[in-house]
Amino acid sequence: MAYVQQRSGDGRKDLRYPAAPEPLAVPVYDNHAHLEIVDGDEPLSLTEQLDRAEAVGIVGVVQASGDIESSQWAVDAAASDPRVLAAVAIHPNDAPAYAADGMLDAAIATIDELAAHPRARAIGETGLDFFRTGPEGHAAQFASFEAHITLAKKHGIAMQIHDRDAHEAVLETLVRVGAPERTVFHCFSGDDAMARTCADAGYYLSFAGNITFKNAQNLRDALKVTPLERILIETDAPFLTPVPLRGRPNAPYLVPITLRFMAAELGIDVDELATQVAANTLAVYGSFED
Repeated sequence: MAYVQQRSGDGRKDLRYPAAPEPLAVPVYDNHAHLEIVDGDEPLSLTEQLDRAEAVGIVGVVQASGDIESSQWAVDAAASDPRVLAAVAIHPNDAPAYAADGMLDAAIATIDELAAHPRARAIGETGLDFFRTGPEGHAAQFASFEAHITLAKKHGIAMQIHDRDAHEAVLETLVRVGAPERTVFHCFSGDDAMARTCADAGYYLSFAGNITFKNAQNLRDALKVTPLERILIETDAPFLTPVPLRGRPNAPYLVPITLRFMAAELGIDVDELATQVAANTLAVYGSFED
């Protein structure tokens, strides 16, 4: 499959894919990656990505999307390989551009069609981003987010939330509109208080490689108050490569690094965390084999 985008190498010193970590004894899943984005000095095909992941115990990937092209790519990838499930959506930072062109409603209608595919198991990533989009784009973001919530409930599938500098607005919207039964905060970015609020509401918190960053104590605090049955793991590949590989290309096969870090933070056995995370992933998205 042809790539949809290419990640810039500007400012990055090492574009080599890292060596594989020690395999996990208990298989888990990467619940959010962008494998349609080519990265690294020796790009990996979809099959190469999945084979590398499987070799270290990462047996499935939820391919996330942000526009029409990447959503179609996700569905095609999921249809072509049983190790992939698709999440389809218009990203909150793309919603204002679609709206400005008078195409937001049509784009959401296309997402509705793609979400009907049996291998599409989530609407995502959707939500609010007040970091990259200014106040002039907020109305379009809210309209898109609310429409995506409706789609997740219509199709009976999960929803992956992108939340950047918009915690209160995201939580308020979920209460006001009514959250889907399976709601995931992708790359959770809040603190321990927000984690408790999300867990109490029945939401899932997905942690990425940035939990290993020195300045991410808020994420480590959030992890420690999140019930094990609400924890998911992701790469957000090719972004957020965990320490000590920060800055190099990220990929699903590096999940074991983050999982082992999280287990150490929680003071539990790696196999115990892997078993619970795998069960949580399947509870949210269903079987990869169906």
